[in-house]
Amino acid sequence: MAKTASLKVQQWGNSLAVRIPVSVARAARFTLGQPVELSVGQAGVLVKAIGKPKLSLAQKLAAFDPARHGGEAMVATRRGNEVF
Repeated sequence: MAKTASLKVQQWGNSLAVRIPVSVARAARFTLGQPVELSVGQAGVLVKAIGKPKLSLAQKLAAFDPARHGGEAMVATRRGNEVF
């Protein structure tokens, strides 16, 4: 079943904005940082998810698995002419 919400267009800087309620965002599977595409048709405005959302540093670190990704990226011993 499609989620719907009655919203009000508001001013956001020099643009107009509509906030997407969490219930609609979840139903559309939108996430924070999700790239979207806007298009205008006869029925109105369509907001469509495109691509994958950009992850924050915290999300990237939470997904990091040292066993899978080879552990520590920087070694503690010298490999060349480094000066410590």
